[in-house]
Amino acid sequence: MEKPAHIAIFPTPGMGHLIPLVQFAKRLAGLHKITATFIVPTDGPISKAQQTFLDSLSDGLDYVVLPPVNLDDLPNDVMIETRMSIQILRSLPSLRDTFKSIHATKKLASFVIDLFATDALDVAIEFKVAPYIFFPSTAMGLSLLFHLPKLDETTSCEYRDLPDLVQIPGCIPVHGRDLLDPVQDRKNDAYKWLLYHAKRYSLAEGIMVNSFMDLEGGAIRALQEMGSPPVYAVGPLIQMDHSSTSAEGLDCLKWLDDQPSGSVLFISFGSGGTLTSNQITELALGLEMSGQRFIWVIRSPNDEIANAAFFESYSKKNPTDFLPQGFIERTKGRGLVVPNWAPQAQILSHGSTGGFMTHCGWNSTLETMVNGVPIIAWPLYAEQKTNAVMLTEDLKVALRPHVGENNLVGRVEIAKVVKGLMEGEEGKCIGSRMRDLKDAAAKVLSEDGSSTKAMAQVVSKWCT
Repeated sequence: MEKPAHIAIFPTPGMGHLIPLVQFAKRLAGLHKITATFIVPTDGPISKAQQTFLDSLSDGLDYVVLPPVNLDDLPNDVMIETRMSIQILRSLPSLRDTFKSIHATKKLASFVIDLFATDALDVAIEFKVAPYIFFPSTAMGLSLLFHLPKLDETTSCEYRDLPDLVQIPGCIPVHGRDLLDPVQDRKNDAYKWLLYHAKRYSLAEGIMVNSFMDLEGGAIRALQEMGSPPVYAVGPLIQMDHSSTSAEGLDCLKWLDDQPSGSVLFISFGSGGTLTSNQITELALGLEMSGQRFIWVIRSPNDEIANAAFFESYSKKNPTDFLPQGFIERTKGRGLVVPNWAPQAQILSHGSTGGFMTHCGWNSTLETMVNGVPIIAWPLYAEQKTNAVMLTEDLKVALRPHVGENNLVGRVEIAKVVKGLMEGEEGKCIGSRMRDLKDAAAKVLSEDGSSTKAMAQVVSKWCT
């Protein structure tokens, strides 16, 4: 009997990149008996969360952690895209040795790399192994990357200063200020790295994107019309395993069990998102003014950067210490404040959850769609503003609060938007559209669904 095909997968750093790649590998294993080895780059000891996650990989999936590379010479204010790209570049010698060893024993059918790891494509080409890219974000983001070199050549000013909207092929037009963070300063190394990666995408033999036709039909069609490299819409790939829930997580779910159906707003800004001290105060008082039920996953504030929780130096203080005095007591019974972490997948799938205030990270966005939960869009960093434009103006499944003076969303605005989503007519229309997307997501992942067929096309290329 012939052994199943084996592939190597190289994620860029961060749980937000690792999680969808693991779901991709699990689906390959379940549908096509493909086995995989994850090659994990590091700049120090891997986090406890990452270790636990990797140790729980299902049968047929294993991992190798590369020796850490030193990034101490990078400035403190370096953007995360630059940091990731340099980490990948410095990991290439150990990656090559590990890849050679795996290929010698398992005869790799493909090498799948993440969006910021294009330097690793050279390793696949050297060993004559089919190089593929897994793009864990939107088809809109992928379309922008392919369009970026042309945009760069034809634009002289910063994109945020353009008087006209930017037309990304196949997508709703967007203001330059709503494009992803690393393109907001064209002199910054992060922009140069993004442009560098974009120009190397053509080295791949195929690109898998974590999206689906009913969600981003225009962008996916525009990408597929390019012809080369072929683009396959294989999403939505989200974390489905609900087995590992802590005692604190179980307390959240028990609390939800006692709330009326569809009555609770879930508030979380992802694994890296942080608010300022003043914004935490305004959000707390806005939730209190709204009179709505809520679960709020709160982190200690950071007044400098919106993705502070990504970094090891981030504050370990008790985040509830930063709430307005008496807030927890005044909202007791209808509100639950949870420090640092809650079981998001289980909360979004719970019958009492009726809305999600989110940073619009793509993993979180797909999770809420699969569960049919409408959104309050509160983007913080990376590509989240672009995602928010898509959700509010194109798909119309989200409300977006107005940002006022000092870059703050005020308490009155928060109360209005929360009530509008949870009780208003607009909220009901958004909920109806989101339920349609939930049905579409289930359909594309079914046996005859478009995402299932797209994945089969990729596998047939690997196994011929």
